[in-house]
Amino acid sequence: MSVQIIRKENQAQGSFNGGEIIENKPIGFNREGGELRAYSNLFYWAFAEAKVDSTIGLHPHQGFEIMSFVLEGQIRHYDTEGKKWIPLNEGDVQIIRAGNGISHAEFMAKDAAMFQIWFDPGLEKTLNHPATYDDYRQDVFSVDLEEKMKICTLVGEGSPIQMESPDIKIKRMKISPGKHKLNLDDGKIHAFYLIHGDYSIKQGTVNQSDLVKISSEDYFEFENENEIDLFHLATPEKLAYPTYAELMQAQMNK
Repeated sequence: MSVQIIRKENQAQGSFNGGEIIENKPIGFNREGGELRAYSNLFYWAFAEAKVDSTIGLHPHQGFEIMSFVLEGQIRHYDTEGKKWIPLNEGDVQIIRAGNGISHAEFMAKDAAMFQIWFDPGLEKTLNHPATYDDYRQDVFSVDLEEKMKICTLVGEGSPIQMESPDIKIKRMKISPGKHKLNLDDGKIHAFYLIHGDYSIKQGTVNQSDLVKISSEDYFEFENENEIDLFHLATPEKLAYPTYAELMQAQMNK
């Protein structure tokens, strides 16, 4: 059993354009430091927010599935496949299946906030595929109202998003004050990123931008005095293929 709190101050940090866009990264690149490293088919995870209007210039990707989740405000996306700027608003999601290569640029409006998360679908396979991308508007995602919870399923049963990376589940939850107990799927590693608010667990208080990583547990219990905005990402404990992170670690250990 394992419950680990990854505090914001112990995450990797980054910025673009002289601090116009700042990032904290629950999972950064190895060179960036941070307490948590890539695991399962989850390779990279950044929370970015724009202090002013700012553009991240055209840059390339290969192999990975790269998902952008707009949490607040508006962003715009450009890539070398579509060759046009596409606006994305709060609640919208984009997936880039980078395949054998694609370049893209991103504009973030002042006060916009987003996740960018990279998944590893098995690069030995995907590097031979043509790149594709899809945009999904907020209203295509199912929302369930449970006691004291509003749960939006972004990836998983009922979601229109199809991924090459196997066995991913992603939900965004608005949770009213109270004591709560979430059942957790077997065979999964669960990550809970707190977008807004704070709550308490046995291991301590979880604050905004902290991440809680859980494995080998049947449920997650917590208590919050005010509404919280919680992002839940579940990935498989075991994969049928070696990930890029594992292959790179094996090379470093030689």
